[in-house]
Amino acid sequence: MTPIHARLFLAFGALSAAAAVILGAVAAHLPDVAPAAQPMFQTALQLHMFHALGLLATGLAAARLPASRWVMAAGGLMMLGTLLFSGNLYLRSMAGIDAFRFVTPWGGGAWILAWLALAIGIMKAGKSETTADAAVPERSEAGR
Repeated sequence: MTPIHARLFLAFGALSAAAAVILGAVAAHLPDVAPAAQPMFQTALQLHMFHALGLLATGLAAARLPASRWVMAAGGLMMLGTLLFSGNLYLRSMAGIDAFRFVTPWGGGAWILAWLALAIGIMKAGKSETTADAAVPERSEAGR
């Protein structure tokens, strides 16, 4: 059975990707985004979609690898980064709300930490598998 956190990351990643597509379509068909805010909106959209795919990869890693706090942290940090970084840029570019500008770098930092945590989680999982494989002696064909 797939762990709950893996299913959560997979579901949130899929929903996040769908939201990015919807926001991109809205921006393309409704002229609510001011021309000066278009680059900010496009940055939010591009990084939102990229990290939605990253969250799907994190969910797949969580489903495939042994339980890992590093992989769980990576998923949580990717979700947090999406909210803080892209969410804030969407608010600024679409609604003109600039009160939370200070959280944008925290979102970017959360994404950086997420990718590092995912890498550590994958490396530690590979190391534990290698160690476990080395501990089990192989039997020769003659001994079977």
